[in-house]
Amino acid sequence: MAAICRVADGVSRPVYIGSEIYRGSTYGPKHPLAIPRVSSCTDLIRAMGWLDEAQLRTAPMAGINELLRFHTVDYLAALQAAEREQTVSDEVRARFKIGAEGNPVYREVFSRPATSAGGVMLAARLTAEGGVVHCPGGGTHHGRPDRASGFCYLNDPVLGIMQWLDQGVERIVYLDIDAHHGDGVQDAFACEPRVLTISIHESGRWPGTGQAEDRAGGMARNFPVPVGFNDSEMRHLMQRAVLPLIEGFAPQAILLQSGADALEEDPLAKLSLSNNAYWEVVTAIRPLAPRLVVVGGGGYNPYTVARCWAGIWATLNDIPIPARTTPAAETTLRALVYNRAAGRNPPEHWFTTLRDAPREGPVRVEIDELVLLHSREVLP
Repeated sequence: MAAICRVADGVSRPVYIGSEIYRGSTYGPKHPLAIPRVSSCTDLIRAMGWLDEAQLRTAPMAGINELLRFHTVDYLAALQAAEREQTVSDEVRARFKIGAEGNPVYREVFSRPATSAGGVMLAARLTAEGGVVHCPGGGTHHGRPDRASGFCYLNDPVLGIMQWLDQGVERIVYLDIDAHHGDGVQDAFACEPRVLTISIHESGRWPGTGQAEDRAGGMARNFPVPVGFNDSEMRHLMQRAVLPLIEGFAPQAILLQSGADALEEDPLAKLSLSNNAYWEVVTAIRPLAPRLVVVGGGGYNPYTVARCWAGIWATLNDIPIPARTTPAAETTLRALVYNRAAGRNPPEHWFTTLRDAPREGPVRVEIDELVLLHSREVLP
C-alpha cells in the first residue's frame, strides 16, 4: 500500500480517512460528545472543494484480533455485549467503566471506537513506506487496555503506533496538543525506547497527570501550560523546546493528536489558542519525518472543531485558506446544531470564515520555565 495518492504528473498527495459511522452517532443529548465532529469536518472539506475522492479512504472496523494487540479479551467482550444489549450490569460498570464516569452506553459503543482504531491502524499501514494521512476520527488517547476512560473506549493512537513498531519503524514521536494530558498513550509506551511521547496540555486539567517532571520511565516529555495559553506561547514552546526535542530524536514517524479543545471557544478547557496555532504546529512538524499521521481527539464545539480540522487538511495539502468560506461551506456550518449557550447565537465569523483571528499575547514565565526545564535534557 502507499500512503499517498499518485496523480497524472506523479505528484503525491495526502490521504483522508473518514467513515459514515460518525454521522448521527452521539454519546447522548447531554454529553459533550452529542455534537457532530468528524462528519462536519468531512462535509466542510468537501464544501470547500478540497477533497478529491481519490484521496479518500473509508476507515475499516478493526477486528478483535487487531484490538487484542493492546486491549484485553474480557474488556473487548464487555464492549461488544454493551453494544448488543444497550445496557451493562453493575459489575461490568465497576470493572470496565462502561456506562460510568462519562463513558456512556450508546448505540455504537463498540463499533464506533473500533472504526476509529481501524482508521488509525490503516493510516499506519498506508504510511509503511512514507506519506501523510489525516484521520480525524482517531485520537482517543485516554483509553486503557482493560477499561474506558475520558470518553475513550479504545486507544487508537496506541494501536496505530504499534502498527508502525510491527513494521520495524524504530523511532516514533507521539505529539499531543489536546487540552487534556495524553495519559493512555504515555503509559502504554513509558518504557519503550522507540517511542517518545510529548504532551502539551492544560495544567491541572483532568486527568491530573502529566506534570512537567513526569518522564514515565524516561520516554515522556510533558508541558503542562497555564490557563489562557495563547498563540505566541505555543509558538515559543514549539520553537524553543518541542521542535528541538523532536529533531534530536530524529523520528522516522510522527503521530500528531490534534484535539481541538485547546481552542479558546471550547467549553471543556480554559486555553486560548486560535486554530492558526494548530496549523502552525502541522506546518512545523511535517518536514521532520517521512511518515506523518494526524488524528483528532477532543473538541466540544462543533463549529471550532470542524473549522480547525478542515484547516489541518488544507495545510497538509498546501492549500491556501481563503478569507471567506464558499457558499456551500457556509451552508454546512449554518446547519450545525450546538445546544450550549454559545451555540444559541453563534458569531457570524463561525459561518463565514475558517481562520480565527490570531490570539497573540505575552509569553509568561511559566512557559519559559518549561522551556528551560526541557532544554537541559538529552534524549536516549
